[in-house]
Amino acid sequence: MLEIKELGVSQPGTDAKEIIIAVSPAFGTGLKQSITDVPLEEILKELCAGIEEEGMNYRFIKVYNSTDLGIIASQGSKLAGSGICVAMQSRGTTVIHQKDMVPLDNLELFPQSPLIERDMYRTIGKNTAKYGKGENPEPVEILNDYMVPSKFLIKSTLMHFKEGGMANRDMAPIDLEVTFA
Repeated sequence: MLEIKELGVSQPGTDAKEIIIAVSPAFGTGLKQSITDVPLEEILKELCAGIEEEGMNYRFIKVYNSTDLGIIASQGSKLAGSGICVAMQSRGTTVIHQKDMVPLDNLELFPQSPLIERDMYRTIGKNTAKYGKGENPEPVEILNDYMVPSKFLIKSTLMHFKEGGMANRDMAPIDLEVTFA
């Protein structure tokens, strides 16, 4: 079981080996499973394992002031000691971002969350860490299915409303202590 404890307002990191894992407002509290019903705990474990396998460290933050993945990632990258962030919405949509990019630019984007397999999250974590080390990894191969948006439209909309209901435009990003059962 995923346990999340809020620690306080996030401050910029100073460790060049630090990657930020930034999550959306309802992540792990209001929503506990991705759009394909994969527990968010399992997804985070894979991301963390990939980052650790590359010799980097991670810190979790929750961004409350936006549900937009580009904004979440941009804020996270500016707080990361390495300048690199992997950000995720509760439904599983994920992006790797670098601090000197505008919010809608990214290093890698994984927009069709229903097509992301669990093992892909580990590879995403590894690539995030490689970017943090200044490497230029091969991008993670993404799948595309033009029917995915229509298949998941209702569930995606409901998840988005839940995220929006937990957003607070006046809150700064919060450091999290994440415990896996």
